[in-house]
Formats: sequence, C-alpha cells, structure tokens
Amino acid sequence: MSTPYPFTAVVGQSDLRLALLLNAVSPAVGGVLVRGEKGTAKSTAVRALSALLPQVDVVSGCRFSCAPTAPDPACPDGPHEPGPGGVRPARMVELPVGASEDRLVGALDIERALAEGVKAFEPGLLADAHRGILYVDEVNLLHDHLVDVLLDAAAMGASYVEREGVSVRHAARFLLVGTMNPEEGELRPQLLDRFGLTVEVAASREPSQRVEVVRRRLAYEDDPAGFATRWAGDEHEVRARVVAARALLPKVSLGDTALLQIAAICAGFEVDGMRADIVMARTATALAAWAGRTDVRKEDVRQAALLALPHRRRRNPFDAPGLDEDMLDRILDGFPDEEPEPEPEPDPRGPEGPDDDGPGDGGPDGGPGGTPPQDSGARAETPEAPEAPESGEAPAEAPEAPQPAAQEAAGPEQAAVRAAEPFRTKMLSVPGLGEGASGRRSRARTAHGRTTGAQRPRGHLTKLHLTATIQAAAPHQKARGRDGRGLVIRKDDLRQATREGREGNLVLFVVDASGSMAARQRMSAVKGAVLSLLLDAYQRRDKVGLITFRGATAELALPPTSSVDAAAARLEQLPTGGRTPLAAGLLKAHEVLRIERLRDPSRRPLLVVVTDGRATSAGNAGGRTDSSPRELAGHSARLLQAGGVASVVVDCESGPVRLGLAGVLARDLGGPAVTLDGLRADSLAGLVKNVRTAVASTASPHSSSNSNRRAA
Repeated sequence: MSTPYPFTAVVGQSDLRLALLLNAVSPAVGGVLVRGEKGTAKSTAVRALSALLPQVDVVSGCRFSCAPTAPDPACPDGPHEPGPGGVRPARMVELPVGASEDRLVGALDIERALAEGVKAFEPGLLADAHRGILYVDEVNLLHDHLVDVLLDAAAMGASYVEREGVSVRHAARFLLVGTMNPEEGELRPQLLDRFGLTVEVAASREPSQRVEVVRRRLAYEDDPAGFATRWAGDEHEVRARVVAARALLPKVSLGDTALLQIAAICAGFEVDGMRADIVMARTATALAAWAGRTDVRKEDVRQAALLALPHRRRRNPFDAPGLDEDMLDRILDGFPDEEPEPEPEPDPRGPEGPDDDGPGDGGPDGGPGGTPPQDSGARAETPEAPEAPESGEAPAEAPEAPQPAAQEAAGPEQAAVRAAEPFRTKMLSVPGLGEGASGRRSRARTAHGRTTGAQRPRGHLTKLHLTATIQAAAPHQKARGRDGRGLVIRKDDLRQATREGREGNLVLFVVDASGSMAARQRMSAVKGAVLSLLLDAYQRRDKVGLITFRGATAELALPPTSSVDAAAARLEQLPTGGRTPLAAGLLKAHEVLRIERLRDPSRRPLLVVVTDGRATSAGNAGGRTDSSPRELAGHSARLLQAGGVASVVVDCESGPVRLGLAGVLARDLGGPAVTLDGLRADSLAGLVKNVRTAVASTASPHSSSNSNRRAA
C-alpha cells in the first residue's frame, strides 16, 4: 500500500483543512463540498484526512461495521451477541464517477440466489463507508440518481434497499466529501444544499508558497515513507486533538444568544429552508470543541456562516457562490459581545488548529518539508489581491472585440445589452431512441430507468433480467438433471435487461449577433430566450456550445462544455453589429458537430438557431462567390439536415410586417420554427413538444409548409 501524503504537510488551504477537521470532529455537520480549479490539492487533502481519524471498534465478522457497544438492531448480519470486538483504522471509500447503483447501495447476490435458492444481500460502498469517509471526486459529473441516493443516505444515516425481492436497511453514517471543478459544470442548487459545508480553493499567487508546494511534493515523491516520518509528530498531534474535540463535543453549550445570531444571519441572507440554521448550529458547536471550549462564541458563529452559507445563497445556476462579509458583520454587530471567560488551558493555535503556524505550516528539522515563508496561514490562499489589478486593466468587452482586420467587415459594434428575465421554456428533444449519457432530455436506452424488456446479452452482461433468465432456464431443469433447490443455469439462459430513460444531449446554440438583431431592442429579448434555454439545458444535464455570427465571420464563442454558466457569461458580453453571415454560422455549426461526433459518438446533438432568418453577407462560407447569401444559407442548412442533425429555429423577427425567412430556414433544416413568445412553456399548449413532429412532417412539402406557418 502506498504511503499517503500527510494532511499536515498541505501548504495553505486553511479553510479546506478546517472544514475537513470540523467534520472529523462532528460528522453530523453533513460533509464538505470542495470547489476549485485543478491542481489545488483537493484530492490530496481529502485522502490524507483518513489517517487523522481515530480507529474504529467493530463487531468481528460484521460486514456493516457495527460497534460492539451499540450494535445496529436492524443490521443484516445481526443480531450480534454482546462482547469485545476488533479494531481497525477508519476507512476512506472512494465512489467512482462511473459506478452503478448496485455498487453503491448493494444488491441481491445473484450467484447465491441462482445456485443455492436463497436471498442474500451483497453490501455496497455505503456499507463499506459506515463510520468512515465516503469520497466522491468530480461529484458534479456523478449521475443524478446516484447523487440522490448518496445524499439521502448521508442525511438519514441509513441506507434502504428495496429491489429484486430484497428489503434491507443498514446504518450508513459517514463523512461525505465531494470535490469538483466548476469549469466542468455545476451541481443543482437543491443538491448543493445537502452538503453541510462548502469551500472554495485556488492556487496561491504568492511565489514563496508556490515554491514550498513544489519543494514538499518533490520531497514526498523522492521518499514517501521518509517524508511521512518527518511529519509523523504533527500528524499524531492533530489526531489527538480530533479525539479530544470529539470527547468535548457533547459538553459544548449552544446558548440562546448563539441561536439568535444564527437565525438572524440565515434570515438576513434569505436562505431557503431550515437546513442552513441546523448546519450552522452544528458547525459552531464543532468549532468551539475544536478550540477546546464548552461555549459557542460570536466568532464561532461567524466562521460557521462563512463555511455553511455561500453555496446556499444561489438563486439560480448562474449565480456564483459567495457571502457578503460586510453584511455578515453588520448582522452580528447587532448583538452584544459576550463576556470573555477565562480559559483553563488556552490553545495558542486558535480555532483553526494547524492553519496558523501549527503543524500544517512548519516542517521538522528544516528539511524539504520546512516552514514556508509566508505572512499568514489563515488567508494565504486568497487570490483576490493579485487578481484585482487584472480586472482593473482589462475591460469586460476586451475579449469580445473583433480583430483589427475584421473590424471594417464587422461594421459598427454596439455595446452589449443585458438579457431579459429568463422564463421556463418548452420541452425540446431529439427524435428517436438514443444511447447517450444519462440526462433528462431525449428518450434513450440507459443503464438506469424503467425496464422495458429483456434480450440476449451482446458482449459482457451488465444488468441481469432475473425473471427472464429464470423463464429461459425453467423448461430445461428436468433435462439438466436438477437436484435440490438451486436452478441449473447455463450461459445461454442469461438475459440482459433493457431499460429506457432519458439522455443528455449536446445543445449547440447558433446566435445571430448582426446589426438587424439589435433593432427595436430585440437583442435583450433574444438573450433572455437563450439564457432560458441554457437554464433548461442545465436542468436536463446537457452539454452546451455557443456559436455567434456577425459581420463576415462566425465564431465559436464557447466550445461544447458541461459548464452552462460559462455559456451564460459569454452570452452576457455578446456585442452586436454588422451584416448577417448566416451561412457562415451554419457551416461553423456543421464543423463543430462533426468534430464532437468523433469525440463522443453516442451524444446526439440538438441545434438551436436563434435568428430572424436574414442573410445579407456570404462571409467565409466555404469561399463560394457564385451564389447569393440567401442561397448559401439554404445550402448550408440542407447540409445539416442531410447529416441527420435535429434542429429548432427560434424566430426573432418582430413588427407588423414579417418576411417569414426564419420559417424558410427551418424548412431547409428540417425542423420547426418557434417564435420568442411561443418558446415559453406557458404559451399556446402543444406548439413545440418534440422535434420529431417536424421531422415527420417533412415527408410532405405541403404539410411541412403548413407546420411552419402554424409555428410562426
């Protein structure tokens, strides 16, 4: 087994270490969600935490880690006889992103059921993690149904399994830690709320700290065992402090003043629900115990708010987590300061333990793990100060400005306008039955969903259809000489369950940013509509991309990504002006979809073209000069239709006189056209429910024409 990197050797990251240690003291806090860019020691710190947890007393032979002094009466391996048990280190169980639901919660032991004719439960990762740590790296990429099961178990402290004739309940109390890179997509707000604490981490901009990070990492890689030995004393000290804080925790008093402060803060920040109040109370109590006190003070409440509230302030997926510390201080200033009580044995390191000149910032014998030259450990990782000059020097519009060579062709640029208020959109989906990644948009064959039948397995058997397998084997039992309770099963009896659910798609937006779109303040409404569709894509777990066209070119403003909020940011800064190279935008979409099809063949695309249908410039549409811009646009649209790309045209034309050009474009693309008002879910019912209806209507030119006129 490889030697883990010592927890106390992590440089800086004081908030991350404090949040992890508070959960080690009080698992009831509810776990930690660590958000940050790649390469910021998120996984290193989490994996190192398990070495600081006290050893666990367990009943010998119990697969569910029952405590000898208080065994779970509902334990599937019980009832347990009272008596001494064994001791083992606390486990750190890692949940892979691609794990199945059976692997997480457990399932019927198929082998014993078929061979011995008995029901036997095979525990999953939740049972393994009981009384330890359950770590989910890239939790934002975990399938939704697994996240729901995981967080329900964390909230209830138990796992309930009702499936395939098995009804099992077992204890599942663990420290839940998730790490994620926001660039790869966000968690849904309701799932964010289920994590007790959240921490934002970033790499230090201080050269001396960066040097120390590299020095320690190289020393660890050269001699992991020797490096760990040099930090063994600091590790033992923090481990002992965790044990002492756990013992002190039941004695900590949470007074009425502290409760009023917590309630006032949650009400002042308009936090939804009551979970925030409960988490703050538990966190403040753990902070007091970690500091060696039996009373909760104002500074504990303040620190608890900074850890428990930032992710609960989000009102929609595009809001950045954060907390206004000035407002927090104003709320707390409304309460009188507590009378300081003398401490019998004050801890010089303060409530943050190893973060302030403690074992986390100093190394023994001045070797490669020596003390980093830094001014303060508590806020050493805060990147705001170095980043402020950059934001002051580069205006927001600078990245969006056209290159000098293209400035003349682009025409006069108009300032970016704000998006109108988003709204709930109609359901748009891709026709047919796909096999893409699990999501919430289009019908697909998935590993999870309702069982629709059974078939012979093609390749490796992944999900057994038990009933169909038994039915296939039953007629042959006498001929196979069955003797006893078990069935005689052969390989050709096995049946694979087929399931139907929903998949996520690649939603590629092609947005007209030409001068005609800026007329009559239409761009604000257009941005509001695209923002609404982005919100819908976020909720349905899609990947999104953004192409804009104006002047003489089309630009891939955002390559396909799971980070929908990045698309919203690019959209907000989008300027308008110049002519309309519609063909260039469509050809750019064709190129992007071709490349994405090679990267991810199973993810089906949905093309959303937001335009009034005008085409006034050929742009860089393949270098053809023998056709008009309108003809080039029609040719490009038919090229996409021939490739089987499902498309929707959002018609942005307004005014009493309409040319109907967006409807013509929709017909060339083989998809429906929908107006901005018709895109709303609360508008005329049934206007656009599925792209499939328009695809089917293209079989008859008359029906297609009528369909597009109705949509317009």
